[in-house]
Amino acid sequence: MITLTTTAIGKVKEILGSQDPKPAGLRISVVGGGCSGFSYSMAFENSPGLLDKTYNFEDLKVFIDQASMLYLDGAEVDYVETLEGAGFKFSNPQVKSTCGCGSSFSV
Repeated sequence: MITLTTTAIGKVKEILGSQDPKPAGLRISVVGGGCSGFSYSMAFENSPGLLDKTYNFEDLKVFIDQASMLYLDGAEVDYVETLEGAGFKFSNPQVKSTCGCGSSFSV
């Protein structure tokens, strides 16, 4: 199972609320690419896919496809703000290594 911190849930809800029309939820997925092999993707969706797993976090629906779930099991998504910038941060116990910039990973 994947988890989202309270801070991440709040930020997604804030962004989601500014969309018109308002999407049904957030899709989190793992896609091929990047210098280490895989990267994370987050996008708003109007409906879940046929084989998606749907999670509910404080009335925020999160959709994850079966293939991505293999790589996201046990991961935590947080939203962080630092002097260098702000964004969503994935902490994933399955990751064996990341690239130098931290935007892709291998398992």
